Amino acid sequence: MDTGTTAVDLARLARVGGLVREEIVRAGGTIPFPRFMELALYAPGDGYYEHSPARVGRGGDFYTNVSVGSVFGELLAWQFLEWAEAAGWDRVQWVEAGAHDGRLASDMLAWIDARRPDWRDRVEYVVVEPSETRRGWQRGRLEPHAGRVTWVDRVPEGVRGVVFGNELLDAFPIERLGWDAGARTWFRFGVGIGSDGFAWTRMALSPGAAVPLPELPAVLLDVLPDGFVWECSPAAERWWSDAGRALAGGWMVAIDYGLTETEFFTPGRTRGTLRGYGNHRFVDDVLAEPGGVDLTAHVNFTRIERAGMAAGLGEGSLTEQRQFLTRIMGRTLDPASGFGAWTQARTRQFQTLTHPQHLGRSFRVLVQEKRVGYHAK
Repeated sequence: MDTGTTAVDLARLARVGGLVREEIVRAGGTIPFPRFMELALYAPGDGYYEHSPARVGRGGDFYTNVSVGSVFGELLAWQFLEWAEAAGWDRVQWVEAGAHDGRLASDMLAWIDARRPDWRDRVEYVVVEPSETRRGWQRGRLEPHAGRVTWVDRVPEGVRGVVFGNELLDAFPIERLGWDAGARTWFRFGVGIGSDGFAWTRMALSPGAAVPLPELPAVLLDVLPDGFVWECSPAAERWWSDAGRALAGGWMVAIDYGLTETEFFTPGRTRGTLRGYGNHRFVDDVLAEPGGVDLTAHVNFTRIERAGMAAGLGEGSLTEQRQFLTRIMGRTLDPASGFGAWTQARTRQFQTLTHPQHLGRSFRVLVQEKRVGYHAK
C-alpha cells in the first residue's frame, strides 16, 4: 500500500473491499471478474474513478495525452472543425464520453475562443457523464465556458458531429477468459476470497452467460498453451454500438491503447493485458486493493470496429496516435490553417504525444464515419 495513504483513504478502501466481499458471499463464493472491476473502479463515491480528480499527470497514478499539455485538445479541435467544414456543416455537436475532470473539453473550447471565434456559438459541447461526482469536477474546470457545455447520462439521439473518448474504452470492465488445454475449453475468471484476501477463481461458461469466445481455427487451439488468457469488453462494445446508433451523421473517434484481435494471440501475451497502475508503476496483484489502483486492459479494436459497423458505422480507420496527430500537424503548418503558431512549448508537447517511446505508438486512434459523404483524412 502507498505510504502516503491517509486514514480517509483507508476507510474508503475498506468500504470498497467490504462491498466486494458482501457480493462474493451473496453469490455463493465467487463473482465474475467484470463485476469486481466495476466495483473497484466505480463504486459510488468510493471507487477508484469516483473519489479524486487528481489521478492524471506527473503527481497522479497515470500519465495520458491530456496531461502532456493543451496541444492534444487543440489538434483535435482543429481536426473536428476541418471535418465539419469539409462536410459543409455550419453547426456541429462534439460529444465527449469519459471526460474525467474536464481538462480536454477545456483545452478544446479555449482553442476555439482564441483561434476560431467564428465557431464559438456553433459548437455544442456535450459531456456524457453518469456520475454526479465527476460532473462536479468537470463543472468546476469548465466554469469559464458555462452555458456552452451540457451534461447527459448517455449519447443523445440524433447527434450530428463527433462522438469521441480519450482513454474511454479501456475503463470499461473486461471479461477475462482462460484456455484449459486438457479439456479444450475456455473458462471464465472470477474472484473469490482466499486465505490472504481476494483470489482468482475459475467459473464454468454456462450457456446463458452471454460471454463472447474468440473465434480461432483448430490449428491454433492445438498449440495454444494451457492457461492462455484472452480478454475483451462486451460493455465497451455495447457502448460503442449504442453510441453509433445514436449518431445521425458524423464521426466516432476512440483514442486508446489497444490491439487488433490477432495481436492478442502472441507468445508475449499469454497472461493477457490486464494491469494495475498506481503512482506511475505497475501493481502486481490487481485484486489486492480494490478502489486503490487503476485497473485497465488493452482495447480489442477489431471487436470495437465490428460493433460499430453492426450499428451502421462505416469501416474503421485504425492508426497509431503518432501517425494520426502528425497528419493533422502537417496541415496546421499552413499559416492559413488558423491553428496558431507552433511555439516551443507546443512542439515539445507534440513530440511527447508522438514519440514511439512515449505515447505515440502505444496509443491508437479508431475513426468510423456515418452518413457524412466526406472521408476523414
